[in-house]
Amino acid sequence: MSLKTMMFGTALAVLGATAATAETWSIAVTDVEGLERLQAEWGPFKAALEAATGETFDFFPVSSRTASAEALRGETIDFVITGPAEYIIINTLTKATPLIGFGRPDYRCAIVVRADAGIDSMDDLKGKKVAFGDIGSTSNMLCPMQLMADYGVDPVNDIDKVHTASNIAHEALKAGDVAAIGINEGSWISSARSKDTSVPYGYFKVLARSGDLPNDMLLAGAHVPAAVQALVRDSIIANKAQIIAGITQHEENDKYIGMDLVTIEDAAYDIVRSMYTTAGYPQFDKFLGE
Repeated sequence: MSLKTMMFGTALAVLGATAATAETWSIAVTDVEGLERLQAEWGPFKAALEAATGETFDFFPVSSRTASAEALRGETIDFVITGPAEYIIINTLTKATPLIGFGRPDYRCAIVVRADAGIDSMDDLKGKKVAFGDIGSTSNMLCPMQLMADYGVDPVNDIDKVHTASNIAHEALKAGDVAAIGINEGSWISSARSKDTSVPYGYFKVLARSGDLPNDMLLAGAHVPAAVQALVRDSIIANKAQIIAGITQHEENDKYIGMDLVTIEDAAYDIVRSMYTTAGYPQFDKFLGE
């Protein structure tokens, strides 16, 4: 066999080995449905992630939070961007690993009442109707319920709770149809409250507010090799300015403006597990509202 033939055979073998080990990783976002929305809202992030890691990522649209967990368990999704409440269920069902926290400014919850309602303490809400946001939401349900419990009011038995959209809850509070609302304070201030010019600034008051909530996150499926998880985590931290610019490029991600990217561990989310238990859901084995 000639040297040229041997070299050609070696080159083919190397190319074959490279092709065999090269992988494209799939990534989903639990609150974004449809490939078109994923590409529009998270395409710049994906491009920045690929540039930072040298890896290739494909979007994997999911129709629900349950679908994302099933896809992780079936190893058809490798990485997922999700929130704290969703992570607790996903981790229970799939043993997924948290990699990077998306630190959101002013990410906390509050209990808000009308200033003229004569409600001055949490005890004053006992027996009254309180509106919360989407069932299973970290900042619009679980956190406000925990906040009530922290002040001695059982959100399961001591109040008449309802769930509705935040803008509807705002109008209900304004009209006196509910005694209080449990909300994401930052989102409420920047949306319903700031846009409502029908009442003066002092029309509402915050009865109580939480501390900062655990971060949204990028998590990895349990099947993703540890070396790949480390590569993605370390590359994001080393290139966080470019990654953040990619995330915040689309207006749908304005909640992340001013964010930081940090490494995280599972223990930071124990507080969310406590919130589930307080709300009456201690099993962590299914998504609320699905």
